Amino acid sequence: METFLYILLGVVVLVIFLAMIAPKTYNVFRSIEIAKPKADVFEYLKYLEKQREWSPWEKRDPNMEHKFTGEDGTVGAISYWKGNKDVGEGEQEITKIEEGKRIEGELRFFKPWKSQSDCYLEVDETSEGHTEVTWGFSGRNKFPMSIMMLFMSMDKMVGKDFEEGLASLKTKLEG
Repeated sequence: METFLYILLGVVVLVIFLAMIAPKTYNVFRSIEIAKPKADVFEYLKYLEKQREWSPWEKRDPNMEHKFTGEDGTVGAISYWKGNKDVGEGEQEITKIEEGKRIEGELRFFKPWKSQSDCYLEVDETSEGHTEVTWGFSGRNKFPMSIMMLFMSMDKMVGKDFEEGLASLKTKLEG
């Protein structure tokens, strides 16, 4: 019995230690340059429904269920999706628009697990007729997920999806 208590105490101390050193936040982003004027790129990006044309997750479940509420392209617009195990279920809401510069949103995932993240699309003119688009998201790692992030990388898990999506966006807008 005494050995069991020492083992239990050791496990508790280990979990507390890992929780203390685990990453509490994440921030993943990727950028790409598009040969289009900044105003045109921004106007396209601010519509949630347009994301279906370049989102990497659309390719993973072309039969995904979608619902849109509110006025698309404005603060408060919401895009809901429910798909297969590769895309899960959730919604994205536009929370702030800095006209011509940045669109901010909140991602709320319901399945396969509940989580909430902030997301954004940002545009910068790199030269006349060329625009850099940065797509990113950030959030907090809650316990016990924070401990799992010691062994996994959110950047590695999602970064390639962002690269794929931005490449599709570039093809769509330059095509």
